[in-house]
Amino acid sequence: MLYNTLATTSTGTIQVSQITLGTMTWGEQNTEAEAHAQIDMALAHGVNLIDAAEMYPVPPRPETQGLTEKYLGSWLKKSGKRDQVLIATKATGPARMAHNPRHVRGGVTHFDRKGLTDALNGSLERLQTDYVDLYQLHWPDRSVNCFGQLNYNHISDEFTVSIHETLSVLAEFIHAGKIRHIGVSNETPWGLAQFLRIAEKYDLPRIATIQNPYNLLNRTFEIGHSEFSYREQIGLLAYSPLAFGVLSGKYLNGARPAAGRLSLFERFTRYTNPQVHVIAGDYIALAQKHGLDPAQMALAYVNSRPFVTSNIIGATTMAQLQSNLESINITLNDTILSEIDTLHKRQPNPAP
Repeated sequence: MLYNTLATTSTGTIQVSQITLGTMTWGEQNTEAEAHAQIDMALAHGVNLIDAAEMYPVPPRPETQGLTEKYLGSWLKKSGKRDQVLIATKATGPARMAHNPRHVRGGVTHFDRKGLTDALNGSLERLQTDYVDLYQLHWPDRSVNCFGQLNYNHISDEFTVSIHETLSVLAEFIHAGKIRHIGVSNETPWGLAQFLRIAEKYDLPRIATIQNPYNLLNRTFEIGHSEFSYREQIGLLAYSPLAFGVLSGKYLNGARPAAGRLSLFERFTRYTNPQVHVIAGDYIALAQKHGLDPAQMALAYVNSRPFVTSNIIGATTMAQLQSNLESINITLNDTILSEIDTLHKRQPNPAP
């Protein structure tokens, strides 16, 4: 396993594995026992960061909400290995889009004092721990283009909690020892700039990470965000590196395997448009031409990007997880990287 700096503290740097174990299937497609087995395998391969969220599993449903954190918490209690792992989780934001959950915390999900306090205390209880290493805002408190939404429309009279207020509450959590570091998710370049400006102006905690989508079908992070990662040391925790499995080839030519997420759930249309099917087939063919497993090539590409702090992989079977973990051993040569860029230029970002 390779390791990168997640954050720097007064006592040194926190190193995080290049691969993070994602958990959003736990409680929906994976049982508690399967979740525990995934953690054990990931740790055996050197993974030290596990990423969860209070609203998981996905798709979010009232009947399953919180199960992912509960499964992780039961593993922590059973294993006694809290000091061997870094735990990241996320606070649910307000429901402004049709697919945003409206059942989490009774629908009171703004990033104000009450919202964040209830969110964090609920997560700590389910996780059976007294602190989390990285606490993230799952999406902004304001309306933004995320989760595939295009054509930004500004809402001038929208109620939002100020970033200053949010950071002030998070600072109290840090001082209380309940969280160590903070991050954002599904955030925009403007949002990143505001978090940095306000933190510096008011001597408030600085965000350490941003968790946004990044894969061969969606490289929009490179356009406006990557410079922040370089210049401000806000590393990307890349989610959906396989575009919900599309880049593995299992949905090629319209296939719909029974256990696949795109087969089971209709909400994930981001990776099912006609442009995706064509160019995904080209990426899969490129991998096969070079004797590579398509999923491992896609993951290796994300692993190779210098602005990526960690690549969040998810799996529903142990065989998938084993293969995904082994992507860390693959180095893409200049020829493959050049051919990937040629395909990207032909059809850039078909699944933004």
